[in-house]
Amino acid sequence: MLGRVGYAEAHALQERLVAARKAGEVPDTLVLLEHPPTFTLGRAAKEEHLRVRREALATNGFEVHDVGRGGDVTYHGPGQLVGYPIVDLKPDRQDVRKYVASLEETMIRLAADHGLEAARLPGFNGTWLEPESPRARKIGAVGVRSSRWVTMHGFAFNASPNLGHFDLIVPCGIQDRGVTSVEAETGERPDLTALGRRAAAHFAALHASELRFVDAARARADVA
Repeated sequence: MLGRVGYAEAHALQERLVAARKAGEVPDTLVLLEHPPTFTLGRAAKEEHLRVRREALATNGFEVHDVGRGGDVTYHGPGQLVGYPIVDLKPDRQDVRKYVASLEETMIRLAADHGLEAARLPGFNGTWLEPESPRARKIGAVGVRSSRWVTMHGFAFNASPNLGHFDLIVPCGIQDRGVTSVEAETGERPDLTALGRRAAAHFAALHASELRFVDAARARADVA
C-alpha cells in the first residue's frame, strides 16, 4: 500500500510503470493506495453529472480530474481502496471484457471476506449488492484503459469512504441506484492495508500469478 496519494502523482506513477512494463523493465504490477477527496471524469463523462461546479468543489477541498479511462464520473477518497493494475495482457489474455471481469471478481471476493454477497449487474460495470432488486447499490467501481495491451487505471472498492461525497455527483452516470460500503453494510471499518493485501491475493489468484509484495518507498524509487 502506498498510503494516501494525490491523483496527479498516482497517474504519473502509472504512466511511468506502463512505459517500464512495455519495455520489459518491470513485471505485472498492482498499485494499491487511497486518494484524497477527488472526482475523476472518464472519456464518456457528462459535465452535468457533477452536481456542483468545479470551482466550488475546488474551494471545498476536492480535486477534479479529466482522465483517459472509460466510464463517466466517479469519486475517490479516504477509506476507499484503489487498485491500479499495470498488466501486459499479451500474448494470451487479450480480452478486455475478461480482464474487467477479473477486477469485478476481485471485489466480489473482497466483499465476501466481509460477509457480503456481491455480484455483477448486467449492463453495468462494477460490483453490486442485491443487483437485481430495487435496492441495488454499488460497492465497487471499475474503469480501465489499455495501450498496446498494457493496462492502467483499475478498480475502487468502498471500505469506509464518506458516502455523502457521492451525492455531489451522479456516480458513474447511474441515476437510479445507490452506493454503499463495507462500513455502511456491516458497521465494520476495514483496515486498508489488510484489505489491500487480500485484494492483491485475489487478483493474483485470478491471473494465476505469483504474488510478491514490494515496499512502497522502493516501488516509487524503482520507477522514478
